[in-house]
Amino acid sequence: MKINNRNYPNQNKTIIGICMDGTSYPYYEAAKDVMPNLQRFIKEGSFGMVKTVIPSFTNPNNMAITTGVPPNVNGICGNFYWDTELQKEVMMSDPKYLKVPTILSEKSKNGSKVAVVTAKEKLRRMLSHNLDGICFSAEFANEATLEGNGIENVESDLMGKDRPGIYDPYISVYCIEAGAKLLQRQHFDIMYLTTTDFVQHKYAPGDPEANDFLSKIDYWFGELDKLGAIVGITADHGMQAKTNADGTPKVQFIEKLLNEQGINTRVILPITDPYVVHHGALGGYGTLYLDDKSQLEAAKTYLLSLDGIEKVLTNAEAVVAYELPSDRIGDLVILSDAATTIGRTPDWHDLDKVKEGLRSHGGEHCQVVPMIFNKKLNEEYAEKLATGASRNFDLFHFLSNGF
Repeated sequence: MKINNRNYPNQNKTIIGICMDGTSYPYYEAAKDVMPNLQRFIKEGSFGMVKTVIPSFTNPNNMAITTGVPPNVNGICGNFYWDTELQKEVMMSDPKYLKVPTILSEKSKNGSKVAVVTAKEKLRRMLSHNLDGICFSAEFANEATLEGNGIENVESDLMGKDRPGIYDPYISVYCIEAGAKLLQRQHFDIMYLTTTDFVQHKYAPGDPEANDFLSKIDYWFGELDKLGAIVGITADHGMQAKTNADGTPKVQFIEKLLNEQGINTRVILPITDPYVVHHGALGGYGTLYLDDKSQLEAAKTYLLSLDGIEKVLTNAEAVVAYELPSDRIGDLVILSDAATTIGRTPDWHDLDKVKEGLRSHGGEHCQVVPMIFNKKLNEEYAEKLATGASRNFDLFHFLSNGF
């Protein structure tokens, strides 16, 4: 069947798309001794590198993966944005911002059995939009109801244990485990499991805490494989250290700096979400609205003179370069280098949350992520994956056409 102008034929087996939030390949490479199932997928199945959408944040990439199209088509270009109609900064978690249906909802309306588990509640409303099936968050698993989520008693019945807290590294393990336990109970045609990146924000590849987390994830990858599903694993973005030599966060507070130059702006940081312990709302991508549009060139020139600011694009340039919706980004789009983040003003951020180190994402330096399947792709799709030109939002296209 065609969804958003792409073909997604039904498979005889369950297909499972997994988004491992913030997991770049170095995490898997450093944990290879404790991830035997993933290593087997890489050796006996299929493996390649793909690119995420920009900004390399959670909501734009999860909604690109589940719609199969980039932000200029599906409308989701941040976790957070400036709603010009409301004249208000809002979370981009309401389904009203989605311009196209998801593959999941369209499949469910055409008779496929669909289940979705997200670690973060912030994604659930969009992922469950028009979905006739199961969709719940691990974060609020205790509140799932048959009417609202297609399932109830998640903790006592499905999982047999309470959910971990949102800042517990193992809430993502709970998410993948829930997918396996759902599939152990009944058949599903299509599943989507998406984790959270607390571990990746706090620990570098190879750190004992990261490897322990990934070893537990790997166990449930193996269980999904044993159940006969076709499993595809990718990520929404990578993750990098963003610190000065003394370990403090490396930030350019561009709203403060521009205001000091007499260029008044409203800076929007689309990484902003309720999980401030992760990143303090500091990432590698920002957008700004100028009070006086005639200052556009002056603002661009000044920003490019700042240490760590790598690219400054006009609205029109960003639309072409990053497949972004023109009506939902500002007058300028700013991207930092690999080690720098973009902030508004020092007072706007709670820097206490990241004083012991900052690992974050958002720009092009976190755009390359792995795509791994537990089975061998057919020749056509193996060649596509090998080019390195595929995107993470091709995941369900590969799962539906590549085997």
